Amino acid sequence: MVFRISIALVAVLVLLAGLAPDSFNAVVQAVLAEVVRGAGWLYLLVVFLALTFLLYLAFGRFANLRIGGEDAEPDFSRASWMSMLFAAGMGIGLVFWGAAEPVSHFVKPPEGLEPMGMDAARASMRYAFFHWGPHPWAVYALIGLAMAWFQFNRNGRGLVSDMLQPIIGRHHRGWIGHAVNISAVVATAVGVATTLGFGTIQIAAGLERVFGIPSSVPTQMVIIAVAFVLYMASTLSGVERGVKWLSNFNLGLAALLLAMVLVLGPTGFIFDTFTTTLGSYLNQLVTMSLRMSPFSGSTWVADWTIFYWAWWIAWAPFVGSFIARISRGRSVREFVIGVVIAPTVLGFVWFSVFGGTALWSQLFGHVDLVAALGNGYETVLFTMFDSLPFPLLLASVALVLLMIFFVTSADSAVLVLASMSTDEAGDPPPKRKLAWGVGVALIAAALLLAGGLSALQGMITIAALPFAVLMILVMVSLYRVLDQEWTRERRKAQRARQMIEAWIEREMAAQEETRLEAENAAERD
Repeated sequence: MVFRISIALVAVLVLLAGLAPDSFNAVVQAVLAEVVRGAGWLYLLVVFLALTFLLYLAFGRFANLRIGGEDAEPDFSRASWMSMLFAAGMGIGLVFWGAAEPVSHFVKPPEGLEPMGMDAARASMRYAFFHWGPHPWAVYALIGLAMAWFQFNRNGRGLVSDMLQPIIGRHHRGWIGHAVNISAVVATAVGVATTLGFGTIQIAAGLERVFGIPSSVPTQMVIIAVAFVLYMASTLSGVERGVKWLSNFNLGLAALLLAMVLVLGPTGFIFDTFTTTLGSYLNQLVTMSLRMSPFSGSTWVADWTIFYWAWWIAWAPFVGSFIARISRGRSVREFVIGVVIAPTVLGFVWFSVFGGTALWSQLFGHVDLVAALGNGYETVLFTMFDSLPFPLLLASVALVLLMIFFVTSADSAVLVLASMSTDEAGDPPPKRKLAWGVGVALIAAALLLAGGLSALQGMITIAALPFAVLMILVMVSLYRVLDQEWTRERRKAQRARQMIEAWIEREMAAQEETRLEAENAAERD
């Protein structure tokens, strides 16, 4: 049921966007304006609550509880685990926005700052850290931990509705559960397609830069078709082979590109940017987390922060389900630190290197990235390479990285979408994977045809709204089951301690009796 209805809704979306792209984009923008006006605050509050809740779990009384039970062992090494969740969770977005976002904030800064000034440069990096730091990873970790717990500790099916069982009871398998799963599947499909749309646009820009192939709509459609073949081949090979190998290779290639830009670029400036931005970010974390602009009427928060939070929320069922699948055997503390803290540090380093180099190139006149920004976000990264030695080599490495990130994100998404629309736990059938592989490719193509980035951004913000409300219920539900498990383990430990104390008392009594008998025997002698 979930599969049929979800596929039908996706098909309707593709048809509307493909047959009437202008009208579709106009409706999307109108609905988006109403969502931001009426519920923009909800996105900010939910994400901030998720981060606070995860930190409480990691350092509170539930920290030592283990996914899969007390004796569960991890299925993957820590390095493979980290590479898979990082590739699935951020991937294309980091490459696409690494240089483009700080430059965009520099040109159109938040908080009413003067454009292209020193304060704008500092704020641009601070908000890049904010948008790609602990907040998005907390969204992923919340859903991932809940899915993993219900799947491995309570014999769930790996579906979103299972997470609500402590609240709605047996209805999690009824029509309410079906509605929740359908909402999650459609939001995930749109979120993944949005990311693949970003990747397609930038891969096309990279092909134009490296090979001179025009960055046109036909080129974008060919990229999606080629990527479809690659990610389906990877998906059908399973997590243990294609997904794991590609993720490990991709993390290594990302590290190589990062090291090349760090060494070839303004190394000292990059380290200064990292430390300065980290300090200002930590200093203003709460203020940025809850900042709207009701008095100025500015749309900056809606255009950036709310869009990002909606993007992460829409991706949460996908990334959370994938992280749950690979996280059996981790303790709650290890899970939260591994999923929230470690990738955040990597993200901060990434933006310091690419964003810092971009701002350095612009501020000191090495290349005009403001002009490049006018040609599209996707051109900023490749234009930035022109300010460094070996620009063609850097562009080529980035192009390969983008393509593999595209494949790793898509193959993980197809696997998760197929699992989320199947009632039985375990590996979903190949036909269902193929159906979702085609669906994701068609959504990405249709949204690009309908309006490019504006349609992509608008659609994801709208699709994420129901799941933003759902996340609050997930926090309540997860707290209840963790509290039950903690209480059970504490009682078990108390019983074990009482048994040990009783045994010690018996042993001491036996020893005392033996001693007395020995004394009596000695007196008789």
